[in-house]
Amino acid sequence: MRFWRRKRNKEKLESPPPARDGGDQFPLKKSLQDNVDRLKRELGNSPDLIIRTFELGISPRFQVVIAYIDSLVDRKMIDEWVMKSLMIDSVEFQKTLTNRNAMELIQRNALTICKIDVLDQWDQVFESILSGNAILFGEGWNQIIAADTTGGSTKPVSEPLSQIVVRGPKDSFTESIRTNIGLVRMRVKTPNLWLKKLTIGSLTKTEVAVMYIQGVANEKIVKDVMKKLKSIEIDGILESGYIEAFIENKSWTPFPTIYSTERPDVISGNLLEGRVAILIDNSPYALVLPASFNLFFQSVEDYYQRFDISTFLRLLRYTAFIVSFIAPSIYIALTTYHPEMIPTDLLINLAGQREGIPFPALVEAFLMEVIFEVIREAGIRAPKALSTAVTIVGAIVLGQTAVQSGLVTPVMVIVVALTAIASFVNPSFNVAIAARMIRFIYMILAGTFGMFGISLALIMTIAHMNTLYSYGTPYLAPFSPFIPEDHKDTVIRLPIWALRKRPSSINPNNPNRFPRGIQPPQEPGSGDPDD
Repeated sequence: MRFWRRKRNKEKLESPPPARDGGDQFPLKKSLQDNVDRLKRELGNSPDLIIRTFELGISPRFQVVIAYIDSLVDRKMIDEWVMKSLMIDSVEFQKTLTNRNAMELIQRNALTICKIDVLDQWDQVFESILSGNAILFGEGWNQIIAADTTGGSTKPVSEPLSQIVVRGPKDSFTESIRTNIGLVRMRVKTPNLWLKKLTIGSLTKTEVAVMYIQGVANEKIVKDVMKKLKSIEIDGILESGYIEAFIENKSWTPFPTIYSTERPDVISGNLLEGRVAILIDNSPYALVLPASFNLFFQSVEDYYQRFDISTFLRLLRYTAFIVSFIAPSIYIALTTYHPEMIPTDLLINLAGQREGIPFPALVEAFLMEVIFEVIREAGIRAPKALSTAVTIVGAIVLGQTAVQSGLVTPVMVIVVALTAIASFVNPSFNVAIAARMIRFIYMILAGTFGMFGISLALIMTIAHMNTLYSYGTPYLAPFSPFIPEDHKDTVIRLPIWALRKRPSSINPNNPNRFPRGIQPPQEPGSGDPDD
């Protein structure tokens, strides 16, 4: 009996206290003081909660309270468009103001701010004030007026940090969802660009926006996305990666099935193709779906320059991706199991370099790959002033020291360096990470079975990728299944005027982007080609 009592006491001690998220489904009271006291109490008497009491009306005068979070609002908006409007600009208006009609008259005639809402539940009040709105309480009111005064510390629009282009726009998303929506609307100026908003997170109340072009995007995909988003139950959403983890079709895979980007022009281009975009407040990265494997090898700059240059760069990216995960394993297989496939002069040179090396090729490759991954991670996490020095000095010093001490061969250093450089060619960081992960599996199979192991790994990789879907779209489309009309914009890219149809693999409602027959003159100085 004592044991069970002790166990119950332990469970009580270990269980966390219930969190207060202000989500009470209770109406406001008519007592001004009771409402203000509850606001202070639920927000923990926070020092950045500003509450000011003032009086309106002529005879009799009555009290009104304005409350806001100082770090979330634009003070100038409150001073000019709320306080000045109520206390100075509305002197004549106050002659007719009474406690009974104050709520209605203030909404209609007093506030010079664009967006106001009337709220009557406490959960709405807390969500509103914590979103940067100023709220007005009045004596005898069982409702409040919420004025949109969102401001506070916001990051200005700056250049992209990860998806850099030589030719193209230089703006990127910020942590403000309102700014990000505006950046997309500046590019896609159509009333058919529809927006659906919802709030996710019982504590963070994170605003999430789903954008798509009505009449172009597949309605089934939009419904599936909204259904998955509404089913998310979590205490907080801090970044778009939270949403991605909840809505992706398959989690146990190294390959990303949802595309993420910080560029507004990338989002706009994908919306025009019929895809759906998800924007998350407090995150500079937006999500795009459905996403096929081919999408991760496309750069927005491909559409800003000549088609032949874009085709060459895409071929380079695919080649670099293959090199990034297969080069070390091929070196291991050739030097360990298939030396007859190496030219004689090169084989003699490699044999001379391996003389005195204490490790087999597999261990040698693993050692260098792990060292380089550590250097790369240190370069990312180190302070900006030190990251370049850490990366360059670490790679040069460690590589040279490892060769001189006889731990690795010079050829292995070259192979690892080539592999690392090839992984940076891909415009998608997520796919580059996937290549880095599966590289070690290929190395193990190559060191165990030789070229047969590499062939087995390739078959397993392709078979696994064929099982992946992104909201009904096969991951390897248009390669598997083979869709001929979609190959105009895959490894090769035809001229813009030839890309008349949207990708059929994502089943857009409207497959045509422009009428048939639109193309430039075929000869210099000629007019319409049909003339």
